Amino acid sequence: MVVPSGGRGGSEGPGRSEAPTMVMRASMAGRATVPAQSGPPDGLSLAWSGEQWDLAHQRVRLTGRAYVWLNLVEQRLRALVDEVLRPVYAPAHGEDWVTAAAGPAGEEWVHRAGAVREVSRRKGYLLDPSDDDPLVFLTMPQLRELMVQHWPCFEPYVPDRREVELALDELEVARHVVSRNRSLSHTVLAQAERAAARVLTLLDGGTGGVPADVVEELVAGRYADVVAVHPDRVRLQRDLPVEDLLDGARRLDAVGIGLGMLCQNYTGKRLVRLASGGCRVRLLFLNPASSAVRRRERELGLGRGELARSIEMNIMHVRRVRAGLRDQGAFEIRVFDETPRFTAYLVEGPRVTGAGGRRRSTDIGVVQPYLRRSRGIESPALVLRGGAGQGAGQGFGQSAAGQAAGSPGGLSGGLSGGRPAAQAGVRPGVQEPGLLEVYREEFEGVWADSRAVS
Repeated sequence: MVVPSGGRGGSEGPGRSEAPTMVMRASMAGRATVPAQSGPPDGLSLAWSGEQWDLAHQRVRLTGRAYVWLNLVEQRLRALVDEVLRPVYAPAHGEDWVTAAAGPAGEEWVHRAGAVREVSRRKGYLLDPSDDDPLVFLTMPQLRELMVQHWPCFEPYVPDRREVELALDELEVARHVVSRNRSLSHTVLAQAERAAARVLTLLDGGTGGVPADVVEELVAGRYADVVAVHPDRVRLQRDLPVEDLLDGARRLDAVGIGLGMLCQNYTGKRLVRLASGGCRVRLLFLNPASSAVRRRERELGLGRGELARSIEMNIMHVRRVRAGLRDQGAFEIRVFDETPRFTAYLVEGPRVTGAGGRRRSTDIGVVQPYLRRSRGIESPALVLRGGAGQGAGQGFGQSAAGQAAGSPGGLSGGLSGGRPAAQAGVRPGVQEPGLLEVYREEFEGVWADSRAVS
């Protein structure tokens, strides 16, 4: 069908140059048909298999750990840039101080960050008023560029520029992988954790109280100070050697049948250096002459006197160590007669000052329960980190100290699964003791009923 451009029948008038409009109507026979949508073929399921779920969980574990470290580094770097550069540029440039600090070279990415900020404002993505700041929308490489451009301003606070840049370079691989939700390897994760810990220490002037594992601090409150569980002592010592356990210790309280982990895996010379360096040591052995030793020998299927001789050898070893000390009163050895229920190594470490001036505990403990048919080396081991279980009822957004120390942002729920503290069974403002304190009290009770070894 041909329709004239004027919409009227007849020929076009003179001077009209528009071509006529052609309307084509396809025939029903030639029309393409949409195939009928049937259900899934028999035997085909879109659900993940168990192997696929295991792979996904493995990726989440690796990338999740990396994200926590990267988040903490980015927060610390952003806070440092804000503290150093805002007093320099804000008096003259006001809210545009970030643009002025970036200069012509960084003007483009500052404007791009400003555009993202405006979109976040309109769509309600700014959940915290403190995030309505152009500095919050800069990425880690951009924050690093600001620090490098103004290094004379940062030099009094950060000791080594080259080391900071090398550590940030090591974090780039993990940052790209995590930001794009790609698969992360164990090797890259270990490298990222080491580099992140180093950056945090350097940005705190080389004396920051960086925890041994920031992920421990996130989960330990939920599990009452428990930061790791190992099926036996072999796996424990692979991840936490005795040297690392006792490094920097100010006090060591140990109780057990024979304290084999200490006496057989820590040399006498190191024990002398530890005690001479100011560490107070209290060791509690099971009395080798008690009936509890004979019962334990029967449980383990040992010959009569076999376990008792092993205990006596370990006691003689630590007595020789004590004899070589100038202050023998700081190295106490005792025996107890009660049925042993667990072995524990409770280490009191130094108090270090972290970011924001917060005093951080470095206390740590290793506890193993005694099982009827398993030796100490075969029993499961719990690693406890002191102070990590306190304030478990507080949400991350409610803890000012946690925010000052650089707790990962965006986590508004508490460690009690997002429930309010009262609903989670924790009274607001009350610090619940963790398992480390429970075992300390148990040690003191056994110590009070024990007898000294001459």
